[in-house]
Amino acid sequence: MQGTVVGYSLRYWLTLITGLLECLLFAGLVFGHASLVFVLKKEEYFGWLCVDTNSTTDSKDCSGQDEQFSLVFTVASFLNNFLTLLNGYIFDHCGTLLTRLLAIALFSGGTLLVALSSPEFSNLLYPALSLLAVGGVLLLITNMQVGNLFPAHRSTIITFYNGAFDSSSAVLLIVKILYEQGISLRYSFIFLTICSSIHVARTFLLMPKTHIPYTLPENYTYGINCGKGNTDTVEETEIKEGPPTQESPETENMSLAPEGRTEAQNTEKVQSFGSCVKSRFFIFHLVWLSIMQLRHYFFIGTLNSMLNRLADGDSNLVSQYTNAFAITQLCGILCAPWNGLIMDRHKKKPLAPGETEQEADLRSSYLSLLLTALQCLLFSVCASIAFLPLQYFTFILQVLNRSFLYGGNAAFLSIAFPACHFGKLYGLVMAVSAGVSVLQYPLVSVVREYPFYVDISLIFLTLLAFIHPTNVFTHCRKQGRLRKDHPENRARHSSHRL
Repeated sequence: MQGTVVGYSLRYWLTLITGLLECLLFAGLVFGHASLVFVLKKEEYFGWLCVDTNSTTDSKDCSGQDEQFSLVFTVASFLNNFLTLLNGYIFDHCGTLLTRLLAIALFSGGTLLVALSSPEFSNLLYPALSLLAVGGVLLLITNMQVGNLFPAHRSTIITFYNGAFDSSSAVLLIVKILYEQGISLRYSFIFLTICSSIHVARTFLLMPKTHIPYTLPENYTYGINCGKGNTDTVEETEIKEGPPTQESPETENMSLAPEGRTEAQNTEKVQSFGSCVKSRFFIFHLVWLSIMQLRHYFFIGTLNSMLNRLADGDSNLVSQYTNAFAITQLCGILCAPWNGLIMDRHKKKPLAPGETEQEADLRSSYLSLLLTALQCLLFSVCASIAFLPLQYFTFILQVLNRSFLYGGNAAFLSIAFPACHFGKLYGLVMAVSAGVSVLQYPLVSVVREYPFYVDISLIFLTLLAFIHPTNVFTHCRKQGRLRKDHPENRARHSSHRL
């Protein structure tokens, strides 16, 4: 029996580690856009859009080329988020196996299209990077449930995976370095296509067919030839416990996290999907994510042109700063767990009288939300200052904030709303925020003429992100006062004083 338990534990750890490597090396490749653009410019993709401005000095105006690369990234990042709604629905209703097979097919198609592209077929970059983006985020979605295997560290693992997703953009830095050493872009992406076979093997060996349930059944196992462990799925567990009831309007903002709750508590009330979407938590969270995501996408999409402007067209200097930016992205995997630790910091402390695990989780989350908004404000201020050496510090703030942003997004949704709606809510918040991120493309045209006004506007827009942590904080304060005013709690406090 002890050997069986050890086997389960080993499988859990293998799933955790291989999932981390999968997110780190593959899932977020599209966000290495700055490194890829440097190589594509050397290969003269969209080169026909560069116009000679001075026949004697061979100087060229490549603003049209920059706009095309920015549009490629805009389309890819939009689909990355917008289709997450559909992806979340597929994951919730079709399970892990089918979702991962779809993700692998999309990702492999994207890497193969980049390998087949050429300056003459530059437009292949549009479907290629879009497939990479959508396939990559699907891999991330299926991996975030691994946090359910380790309940005490659930938020930390979710943020860790999102940090690895951010850091995977540094893989294209390796592609850039290999290109400078003589290895073509085509060979690098053919290699990445072949690596998809590893994803297929992991899908069948180390991932469940449906979902990893929460709370985890005893001796739960999954994969091929796992013996006779408990393989109850989320759907089977819900059938055993009975159908959920819809939450009353008075408690529509009170999410029902399953952590630490008894079976009776879990089956008492389950918030409907509609009430989740209409809640202030969800609406303010959507504003929080959309604003900061727009700032990051605009920064990444215009980074190459910004560096060219600040470096006066010095290609070596642009390459140096591009490498620095890509290297800082590797730190995303190191930064993200800090956010998870902030959100999980209460786990080993006793709950306040009358406080549920869900309320304790929310109380810990508002500090994370506040720090994320503050980081984005500082990042926006530094990015708006036209001083090239300062951009090193901007890169650090950007990767720190981006790690907190996406890890905190997933962790907050898992805390504040029922687990049965996670895929749909995650998809919806990413899809709606995608519509906001499309604004980056018209901003690209405006920033060439009025960079100062665009930067100042984005700084003021970032201030709206502080509404969300303020709302969560006031909600927790209100719940704390209600607990203290409850007759049972007053009696308990009186007995303690006696």
